[in-house]
Amino acid sequence: MANKLKILSLGGLNEIGKNLTVYEHGNDIIIVDCGLGFPDDDMYGIDIVIPDISYLILHKAKIKGIILTHGHEDHIGALPYVMREINVPIYATPLTAGLTEIKLAEHGLLETTVLEVKKPGDIIKLGCFKVELIHVNHSIHDTVSLAIKTPHGTVIHTGDFKVDTTPVSGEMINLARFGELGKSGVLALLSDSTNVEKQGYSTSESKIGERFEELFRNCSQRIIVTTFASNVHRVQQVIDCAAKFGRRVAITGRSMENVLRVSTELGCVNIPDGLVMELSKINNLPPEKTVIITTGSQGEPMSALYRIAFSGHKQIEIKSGDRVIISASAVPGNEKTVSRVIDELFRRGAEVIYDKVSELHVSGHAYQEELKMIIALTKPKFFIPVHGEHRHLCNHAKLAEQMGIKSSKIIIADIGQVIELTNKTITKKGSVPYGKVLVDGTGDVDSVVLRDRKHLAQDGMLVVIVNLSSEDGSLISEPDIITRGFIYVKESEELIQELKNVTINTVESFTREHLTDQSALKRAIRSDLSDYLYKKTKRKPMILPTVTEI
Repeated sequence: MANKLKILSLGGLNEIGKNLTVYEHGNDIIIVDCGLGFPDDDMYGIDIVIPDISYLILHKAKIKGIILTHGHEDHIGALPYVMREINVPIYATPLTAGLTEIKLAEHGLLETTVLEVKKPGDIIKLGCFKVELIHVNHSIHDTVSLAIKTPHGTVIHTGDFKVDTTPVSGEMINLARFGELGKSGVLALLSDSTNVEKQGYSTSESKIGERFEELFRNCSQRIIVTTFASNVHRVQQVIDCAAKFGRRVAITGRSMENVLRVSTELGCVNIPDGLVMELSKINNLPPEKTVIITTGSQGEPMSALYRIAFSGHKQIEIKSGDRVIISASAVPGNEKTVSRVIDELFRRGAEVIYDKVSELHVSGHAYQEELKMIIALTKPKFFIPVHGEHRHLCNHAKLAEQMGIKSSKIIIADIGQVIELTNKTITKKGSVPYGKVLVDGTGDVDSVVLRDRKHLAQDGMLVVIVNLSSEDGSLISEPDIITRGFIYVKESEELIQELKNVTINTVESFTREHLTDQSALKRAIRSDLSDYLYKKTKRKPMILPTVTEI
């Protein structure tokens, strides 16, 4: 067979998030997931990070569709930005499709997008590919793995998964189907590496319900619960506890309201009649009869819990004795913001129960024994660890070796690298354009803008205003110096005067002929001031000269 199967990731390798995997054979391409990432601390002003899809734009005529494994932001969050460039059909399970609709509608793309709802067991025919959806457990409803039948054999793409034998709703992961595929022959397994460092088995989501019952029982105060909006199983357990202990429920936070509305319409969440009431009316009930479910488990500054903690919420204010349950662990990088919210809640007299003092969160990702179980069932010829930082991928590769897969049949790839497969071989074969696209608001931010933001954040800014005579090029007045984030002018008058003198000397050193070239004069002012400031202060602020002829 002339064409080889190509697999490449434009996100989700050597990082957590931004998942996007491309499968290509001949003139057919399918995309699995289309996620976003969150900015690092040095990405000033950046809201989200999405994959560079220039390779997909170049080959968009080949793309047959996008298949989504589940509805988390790191798997669907980049869709509005990608669909502007490559408008292809999207295939998703009911809840994932519902969340995708909300996202596309916010960006005005819903009416122009083909979104097909599928269920586990369905097979999607896309060019030379046949994609089967397999039910798995995760921390969001309607999650699937994919069995992708290609001209060279079947590739299993697990997506995010765990083995939960006592799920809150629905059935446990369809291990039987993985076993059947293993007996038929699996060419390659691409498996979730997020929790490969954790030994044993992950804890069942239903265990959190037991802990909620302990916290609700005999509590005479108002209860406020925050968790990930997409974790509808967790929200269901809060609702069940509220019903059991005679409490009414109110919801606050736009994403929580949207997810609950969609999941209720689809039957993913069961709410007894009359249990949920409007937020504006819940304060009319005694504290022991109320529960508030809110967004903000990651301390996001615009979230409902943050506004409640810092007295910025219009309808809810923390009262002494309120029991606040934070049912989520801090995503790496969010520890400081979460701690800030917890501290403020304590300061206002709330009783805060969080993951450091109580087990209130379980992971949606498989531990070592579950990962080994999938390898044992599928018996893949080749193994490709995905969804994790480099150490996760390496440790997952070692785990696969322990399960009997030879190191020569395991590939640890990087973003943009192309893996080529036949039914007998697997190799790395070059790379495609890749990278991070930084989104600020609704537009992209290029590297120059980000570099300037870093410069401003680290060393501040200095503006020099020079007024020259249009007749002879002489200085009309002393230069003005304006600084931001560098020095406080009133306390540094001597340095400011020295900077003015340096500027005057630079201007006077130019002849009249040179002064006609304002760009050259600005460069000279910038260079002389930069050299002087570094000698004096060991800092290099951004210097912006302005030259005006009057």
